[in-house]
Amino acid sequence: MKKLCLISLLIFPIFLQAQNTKQKIDVSNRADALSQKVIGWRRDFHEHPELGNLENRTAAIIAKHLQSLGIEVKTGVAQTGVVGILVGGKPGPVVALRADMDALPVTERIQLPFTSKAKTTYNGQEVGVMHACGHDSHMAILMGVAEVLSSMKKDLAGTVKFIFQPAEEGAPVGEEGGAELMVKEGVLQNPKVDVIFGLHINSQTPVGQITYRPGGTMAAVNDMKITVTGKQAHGAYPWSSVDPIVVSAQIINSLQTIVSRNLNITENPGVVTIGMIQGGVRSNIIPEKVEMLGTVRNFTPEDEKMFIERIKTIAVKTGEAAGAKVEVVIPYSAHYPVTFNDIALTEKMLPSLQSTAGAANVKLKAPVTGAEDFSFYQEKVPGLFFFLGGMPKDQDPLKAPSHHTPDFFLDESGFTLGVKALCNLTLDYMGMKR
Repeated sequence: MKKLCLISLLIFPIFLQAQNTKQKIDVSNRADALSQKVIGWRRDFHEHPELGNLENRTAAIIAKHLQSLGIEVKTGVAQTGVVGILVGGKPGPVVALRADMDALPVTERIQLPFTSKAKTTYNGQEVGVMHACGHDSHMAILMGVAEVLSSMKKDLAGTVKFIFQPAEEGAPVGEEGGAELMVKEGVLQNPKVDVIFGLHINSQTPVGQITYRPGGTMAAVNDMKITVTGKQAHGAYPWSSVDPIVVSAQIINSLQTIVSRNLNITENPGVVTIGMIQGGVRSNIIPEKVEMLGTVRNFTPEDEKMFIERIKTIAVKTGEAAGAKVEVVIPYSAHYPVTFNDIALTEKMLPSLQSTAGAANVKLKAPVTGAEDFSFYQEKVPGLFFFLGGMPKDQDPLKAPSHHTPDFFLDESGFTLGVKALCNLTLDYMGMKR
């Protein structure tokens, strides 16, 4: 009897390995067969982009596709979000997969057969609308994953929750949205999610590569508004004024000392950027008021607290020294926590990524000072967020157009690897929980 038990213990892992290999081949074949379909979805989304909380056409296409696969669908989640629930044929954990849906107020410059012609008014300015960050590809990839996994439903050992999330780039001022609202409305409940996976395509990483980082991967972000109120005067008589433009210039320069003199840069990076300054109406009038908008990036709660305190002190005290009043609002309209990859989960799932892309194509990544509201899910459940190559292999990463720019470009041949990676992460995690 003991001998039989020992033989069983030896044979079972071999059986599981063979089953896992067959499963990966099956996923690979199904994903390859869907490649042109995924590209077609991406092109349609790219040509018809929609800003955050306005993704109505986008949501309708996604919902229709999920319903056609026999997946239970909820719409109108967190404004325009779509959630699909696929219950497998066997019991097991609940795995959530997330894709973001919104585009950006960017006018596309690159000419493609599916270039966006969409226009809108944003912050009082007439601008184009463009998927300049790859969210169109994220949606198309996850639609492909849904098709692959639904075709394997009877063998699925658990439940998959497909989260198509609006407003990752931030909700319109005065509105709630994005992952924070998704969580608030219970997207991680009913059924309760055990783990969440997500990806972000990268236009400066070669096609065929996957990059990842355990722990703090993308920065926490706070936006800020600084208002400097002085005394208006004729530009020819500056001594009669308290010049808010000069004070603003001093504040901007002094804020840079937070990174260079207050942050221990050997431990974590940080960023303070002023992205907008507005004041005055003509050359010979010193205005009464200047407004500035900016962003702050950190990788630890301690650094975040220090930055906020120093920004307020520098801005207010600089104003007082000149006789001006300074008001600092931080966060002004948005705050995302650090995108933190659960270290144990990342270690456990790394072999899945390596077997999918090839070990040589899965690389450790430096911290990213960009931010992601995927972090709100990771505050509630263990999560892994990784990056997928979208740059043509023969291109120089330093010359490839970056995200959020008019010339942003993706090599569509990289999408299939994204489909395979998310499918295999799901199936491998379920297999671990048997």
